[in-house]
Amino acid sequence: MSRKMFVNLPVADLTKSVEFFTALGFTFDPNFTDENATCMIVGQDAFVMLLVRDFFDGFTKKSICDTTSHTEAIIALSAEHREQVDTLVDTALASGGAPSNEPMEMPGMYGRSFADLDGHLWEVMYMDPAAMGQ
Repeated sequence: MSRKMFVNLPVADLTKSVEFFTALGFTFDPNFTDENATCMIVGQDAFVMLLVRDFFDGFTKKSICDTTSHTEAIIALSAEHREQVDTLVDTALASGGAPSNEPMEMPGMYGRSFADLDGHLWEVMYMDPAAMGQ
């Protein structure tokens, strides 16, 4: 069974978050966008719901994580080649994101990471299919 995946993230400023992720090449579904939320399209069956903090708070009984000092999750995205990893992360950093970790390189894998405007952690990974099969 194939499933769709929706990751929900609280954001301080929805407009700035949309501008940030638009600069990274993402698009948004206008059918699921209003002043409280937007649906960022990651792939055919993968989406990130960016929710204004007060709106997000209505979906949980727990406190929202302070991402300046705590990690809630690390969201990983695939890349088609190494250069795409660098381009995406460099664009994130130039658009107001922050460095997260040092680049990671292993046989057949290359990745870099960044924190978005709200401190959510993102990894961008390239996995060489030829090297992964060995």
